[in-house]
Amino acid sequence: MSNSLPLRLVLASQSPARRKLLQAAGIEPDVLVSGVDESLVVAERAEDLCLELARRKAQAVADRLRSTPDARTLVLGCDSVLAFDGEILGKPADAADATRRWERMRGRSGVLHTGHHLVEVGNESQVGAVASTVVHFADVTDAEIAAYVATGEPLAVAGAFTIDGLGGAFLTGIEGDAGTVVGLSLPLLRRLLHDLGLSITDLWTKVAPGAQEVEPLG
Repeated sequence: MSNSLPLRLVLASQSPARRKLLQAAGIEPDVLVSGVDESLVVAERAEDLCLELARRKAQAVADRLRSTPDARTLVLGCDSVLAFDGEILGKPADAADATRRWERMRGRSGVLHTGHHLVEVGNESQVGAVASTVVHFADVTDAEIAAYVATGEPLAVAGAFTIDGLGGAFLTGIEGDAGTVVGLSLPLLRRLLHDLGLSITDLWTKVAPGAQEVEPLG
């Protein structure tokens, strides 16, 4: 397959935050949800779990696609989990679970791990890695926890918090890439593309001020 062919990126995730992050970085991905049952995957280490889930998601979508003669198609799978107090925390089971988590996490810190896996459709090329960021939680009040959980936002995300939404007010800082906490590390994506002999600039779409799309690059 020629390296001069244009690149198409398929995001194997229904996360609007991941898609928005890519779009803000000049990349317009197609989206195809993997349908992988996350409950079937277990691991002792948070890093191993998120990477295996990312791999399964990317592979599941890649298996449903076919290579084309006019483009190279890459599938990106991502998954995030929070390592806290020796536990691996994904999405809360319900509002009560989210409340209990925040009561434990407030005033303390955890590590958000996001696994990334890239598969090129039509050949055996694939790479994966994990990005990790330390997250410091504010000493929020019971009333703030109740109000936050009532919004429903923490029920839909790993670790029961966001950095780019309402939950951002309840973090005092991070150590690492903020994109990891959103669910996709752009620096790591750049490195994975490089490992496949590609550049992240090959995925860029030229954008004018005000996010008005002008024309594809190259």
